[in-house]
Amino acid sequence: MPIKYLLPGGVHKVLTMSYDDGKYEGDKKLVGIFNKYGIKSSFHLNGRNYVPGGWAYDKLDELRELYKGHEVSMHGFTHPFLERLPKSEVIYEMQKDRESLEAFAGYPVRGMSYPFGTHSKQVRDVLEMLDIKYSRTVRATNNFSFPESFLEWHPTCHHKGDIFKKLEDFEKVRANEIYMLYIWGHSYEFNQENTSFTWEEMESFCERASKLEDTWFATNIEIYDYVTAMKRIEISADRKMFYNPSAISVWIDADGEKHELKPGVTKI
Repeated sequence: MPIKYLLPGGVHKVLTMSYDDGKYEGDKKLVGIFNKYGIKSSFHLNGRNYVPGGWAYDKLDELRELYKGHEVSMHGFTHPFLERLPKSEVIYEMQKDRESLEAFAGYPVRGMSYPFGTHSKQVRDVLEMLDIKYSRTVRATNNFSFPESFLEWHPTCHHKGDIFKKLEDFEKVRANEIYMLYIWGHSYEFNQENTSFTWEEMESFCERASKLEDTWFATNIEIYDYVTAMKRIEISADRKMFYNPSAISVWIDADGEKHELKPGVTKI
């Protein structure tokens, strides 16, 4: 049997959420729901709000506590169409966003989502040059695949995209490969008039998702870090020795048995 990758703990599935713009009241309510059910999310924020003069500046301590256990990530300092800017301005937007959010979050900020979901090769080249690890688009795959490129990370769907049906399909998927359900949106959408997806529905979704078996609940950057480590595994010709050069454990299925590959050489 071929050797197959597994996710942390030897599971086959991961659920991640991703929310943009950082509107205070909406994120506060959404994080409360996520925390109640053990769901993890990445929150992509605009750095201009976290410097003097920004609406979030007087709430920094409260917001640090709010996003604890989740990921703070970039979304453009001023939320521009990045592909319409000169290269120097793209660099400025990214560096200013990163600098302000790192001062707020207290750790290196390494990922983002594209403002308006749009990007270009020049933008992706700048992100790679600045060592930004991933960026999410708004293009729905409607499946449970992992990205070919983390700088074009397409989600499964928006939270208005019939996520109960997606969750049902995710529950039924065969556990012989690894799969990801990735939902994105904006928390302010739940408060809009004539919204097609309500707070009650989101809580119902999270309650049901929390009961998923064989599933890891992770932020976007946790998935990036694990998949990167997973792909660095080196295997001997006789398939009995595995070298994990990363600093985190990676799990595999070898001949139908689960194995944790800790950093260093593992013999099976």
